[in-house]
Amino acid sequence: MIFGRKAFLGAVGDFESAVRAQDADGAERAFAQLHQTYGKAGDAEFREAGPRLSALLADVPHGPRAVAAVITGACVERGADAVACAPGVLAGAREAFAAAEAFCERWAETGSGELPDPEDDELTDAVVERTGFEPAIGWWTLPQWEMAGLAMLNAKAVRLTFEDRAELLALVDRVSEASGHEFKCLAHALRVLDDEPLVVLHRETGTAYAMRMTGIGDNFQLHTLLAGALIGGRHVPGDAPSAQEVAVCRDAEGQVPTTGAFNLVGADGGWIWNEGTPSDIAVVDGVRLLVLDPPPYQRGWPAGRFFPGMHGDLVLERVLGAEEAADWFAKVAPAKG
Repeated sequence: MIFGRKAFLGAVGDFESAVRAQDADGAERAFAQLHQTYGKAGDAEFREAGPRLSALLADVPHGPRAVAAVITGACVERGADAVACAPGVLAGAREAFAAAEAFCERWAETGSGELPDPEDDELTDAVVERTGFEPAIGWWTLPQWEMAGLAMLNAKAVRLTFEDRAELLALVDRVSEASGHEFKCLAHALRVLDDEPLVVLHRETGTAYAMRMTGIGDNFQLHTLLAGALIGGRHVPGDAPSAQEVAVCRDAEGQVPTTGAFNLVGADGGWIWNEGTPSDIAVVDGVRLLVLDPPPYQRGWPAGRFFPGMHGDLVLERVLGAEEAADWFAKVAPAKG
């Protein structure tokens, strides 16, 4: 067998032709070739193959469609244009979660019981008879669709242009609630904010800061970046995280231990949990408003990014003047004792 460009892109071409001709046997052979030649392909081949596979997804039969989406995601990770690949993958993910929602409903209607685990349990004829084929395939392929969707959403340009983002997030949340199975990675990715204004109030010093956040996957990451900007920038007192702790929360690889510097609090006085996302911070007068209080206890965690393939950043745009800071402090609840 000849590996490399000719083999991989040849398999892509054969797969395209077979799928569009509704040649099931030919598609199966070409799909096997995709798997066999994938490992020897180069970045240029992946850049070409990604958009072609994405454009084909809607016509791929339900069984292999999710795997084809994962291969498309792998192409993006090797340099294919995420914006070009995202429509087919994210539309497929939305369709799969809609089918999975129907699966959960039919499972409950036909006797309930614990749902099968799509990663561990086999899809049997009995399950298909109970729920229908497409709902069952939707449920069973959710792990692959989550993986493929994340590969797209790592790109800021995709997050900014994905018009059906709220719809997909609502579907993910409903399926999670109905099934008790958490699709945390995809839900977090769909909640990521970009170029998002943030006003930060440091209660001990009475100071306030206009900031802007992008690509931050969870509040652990935000917490470290806040400490780096405000303590490291000598705006507020405290022990600043190291340059490496901050770097791994932006774009450097790996994780390093860090210690929390603040307690993150909303304008209503409620805690903003590190395990949550920046989208948990409520909007007040058109901007997300966050209060930094002293930590009630010492807490450490591995500094890094929730999404290793997603670059994050938090920029301090300006220090607010005393009068403007006082106006913002007037909008927040007092510190809780």
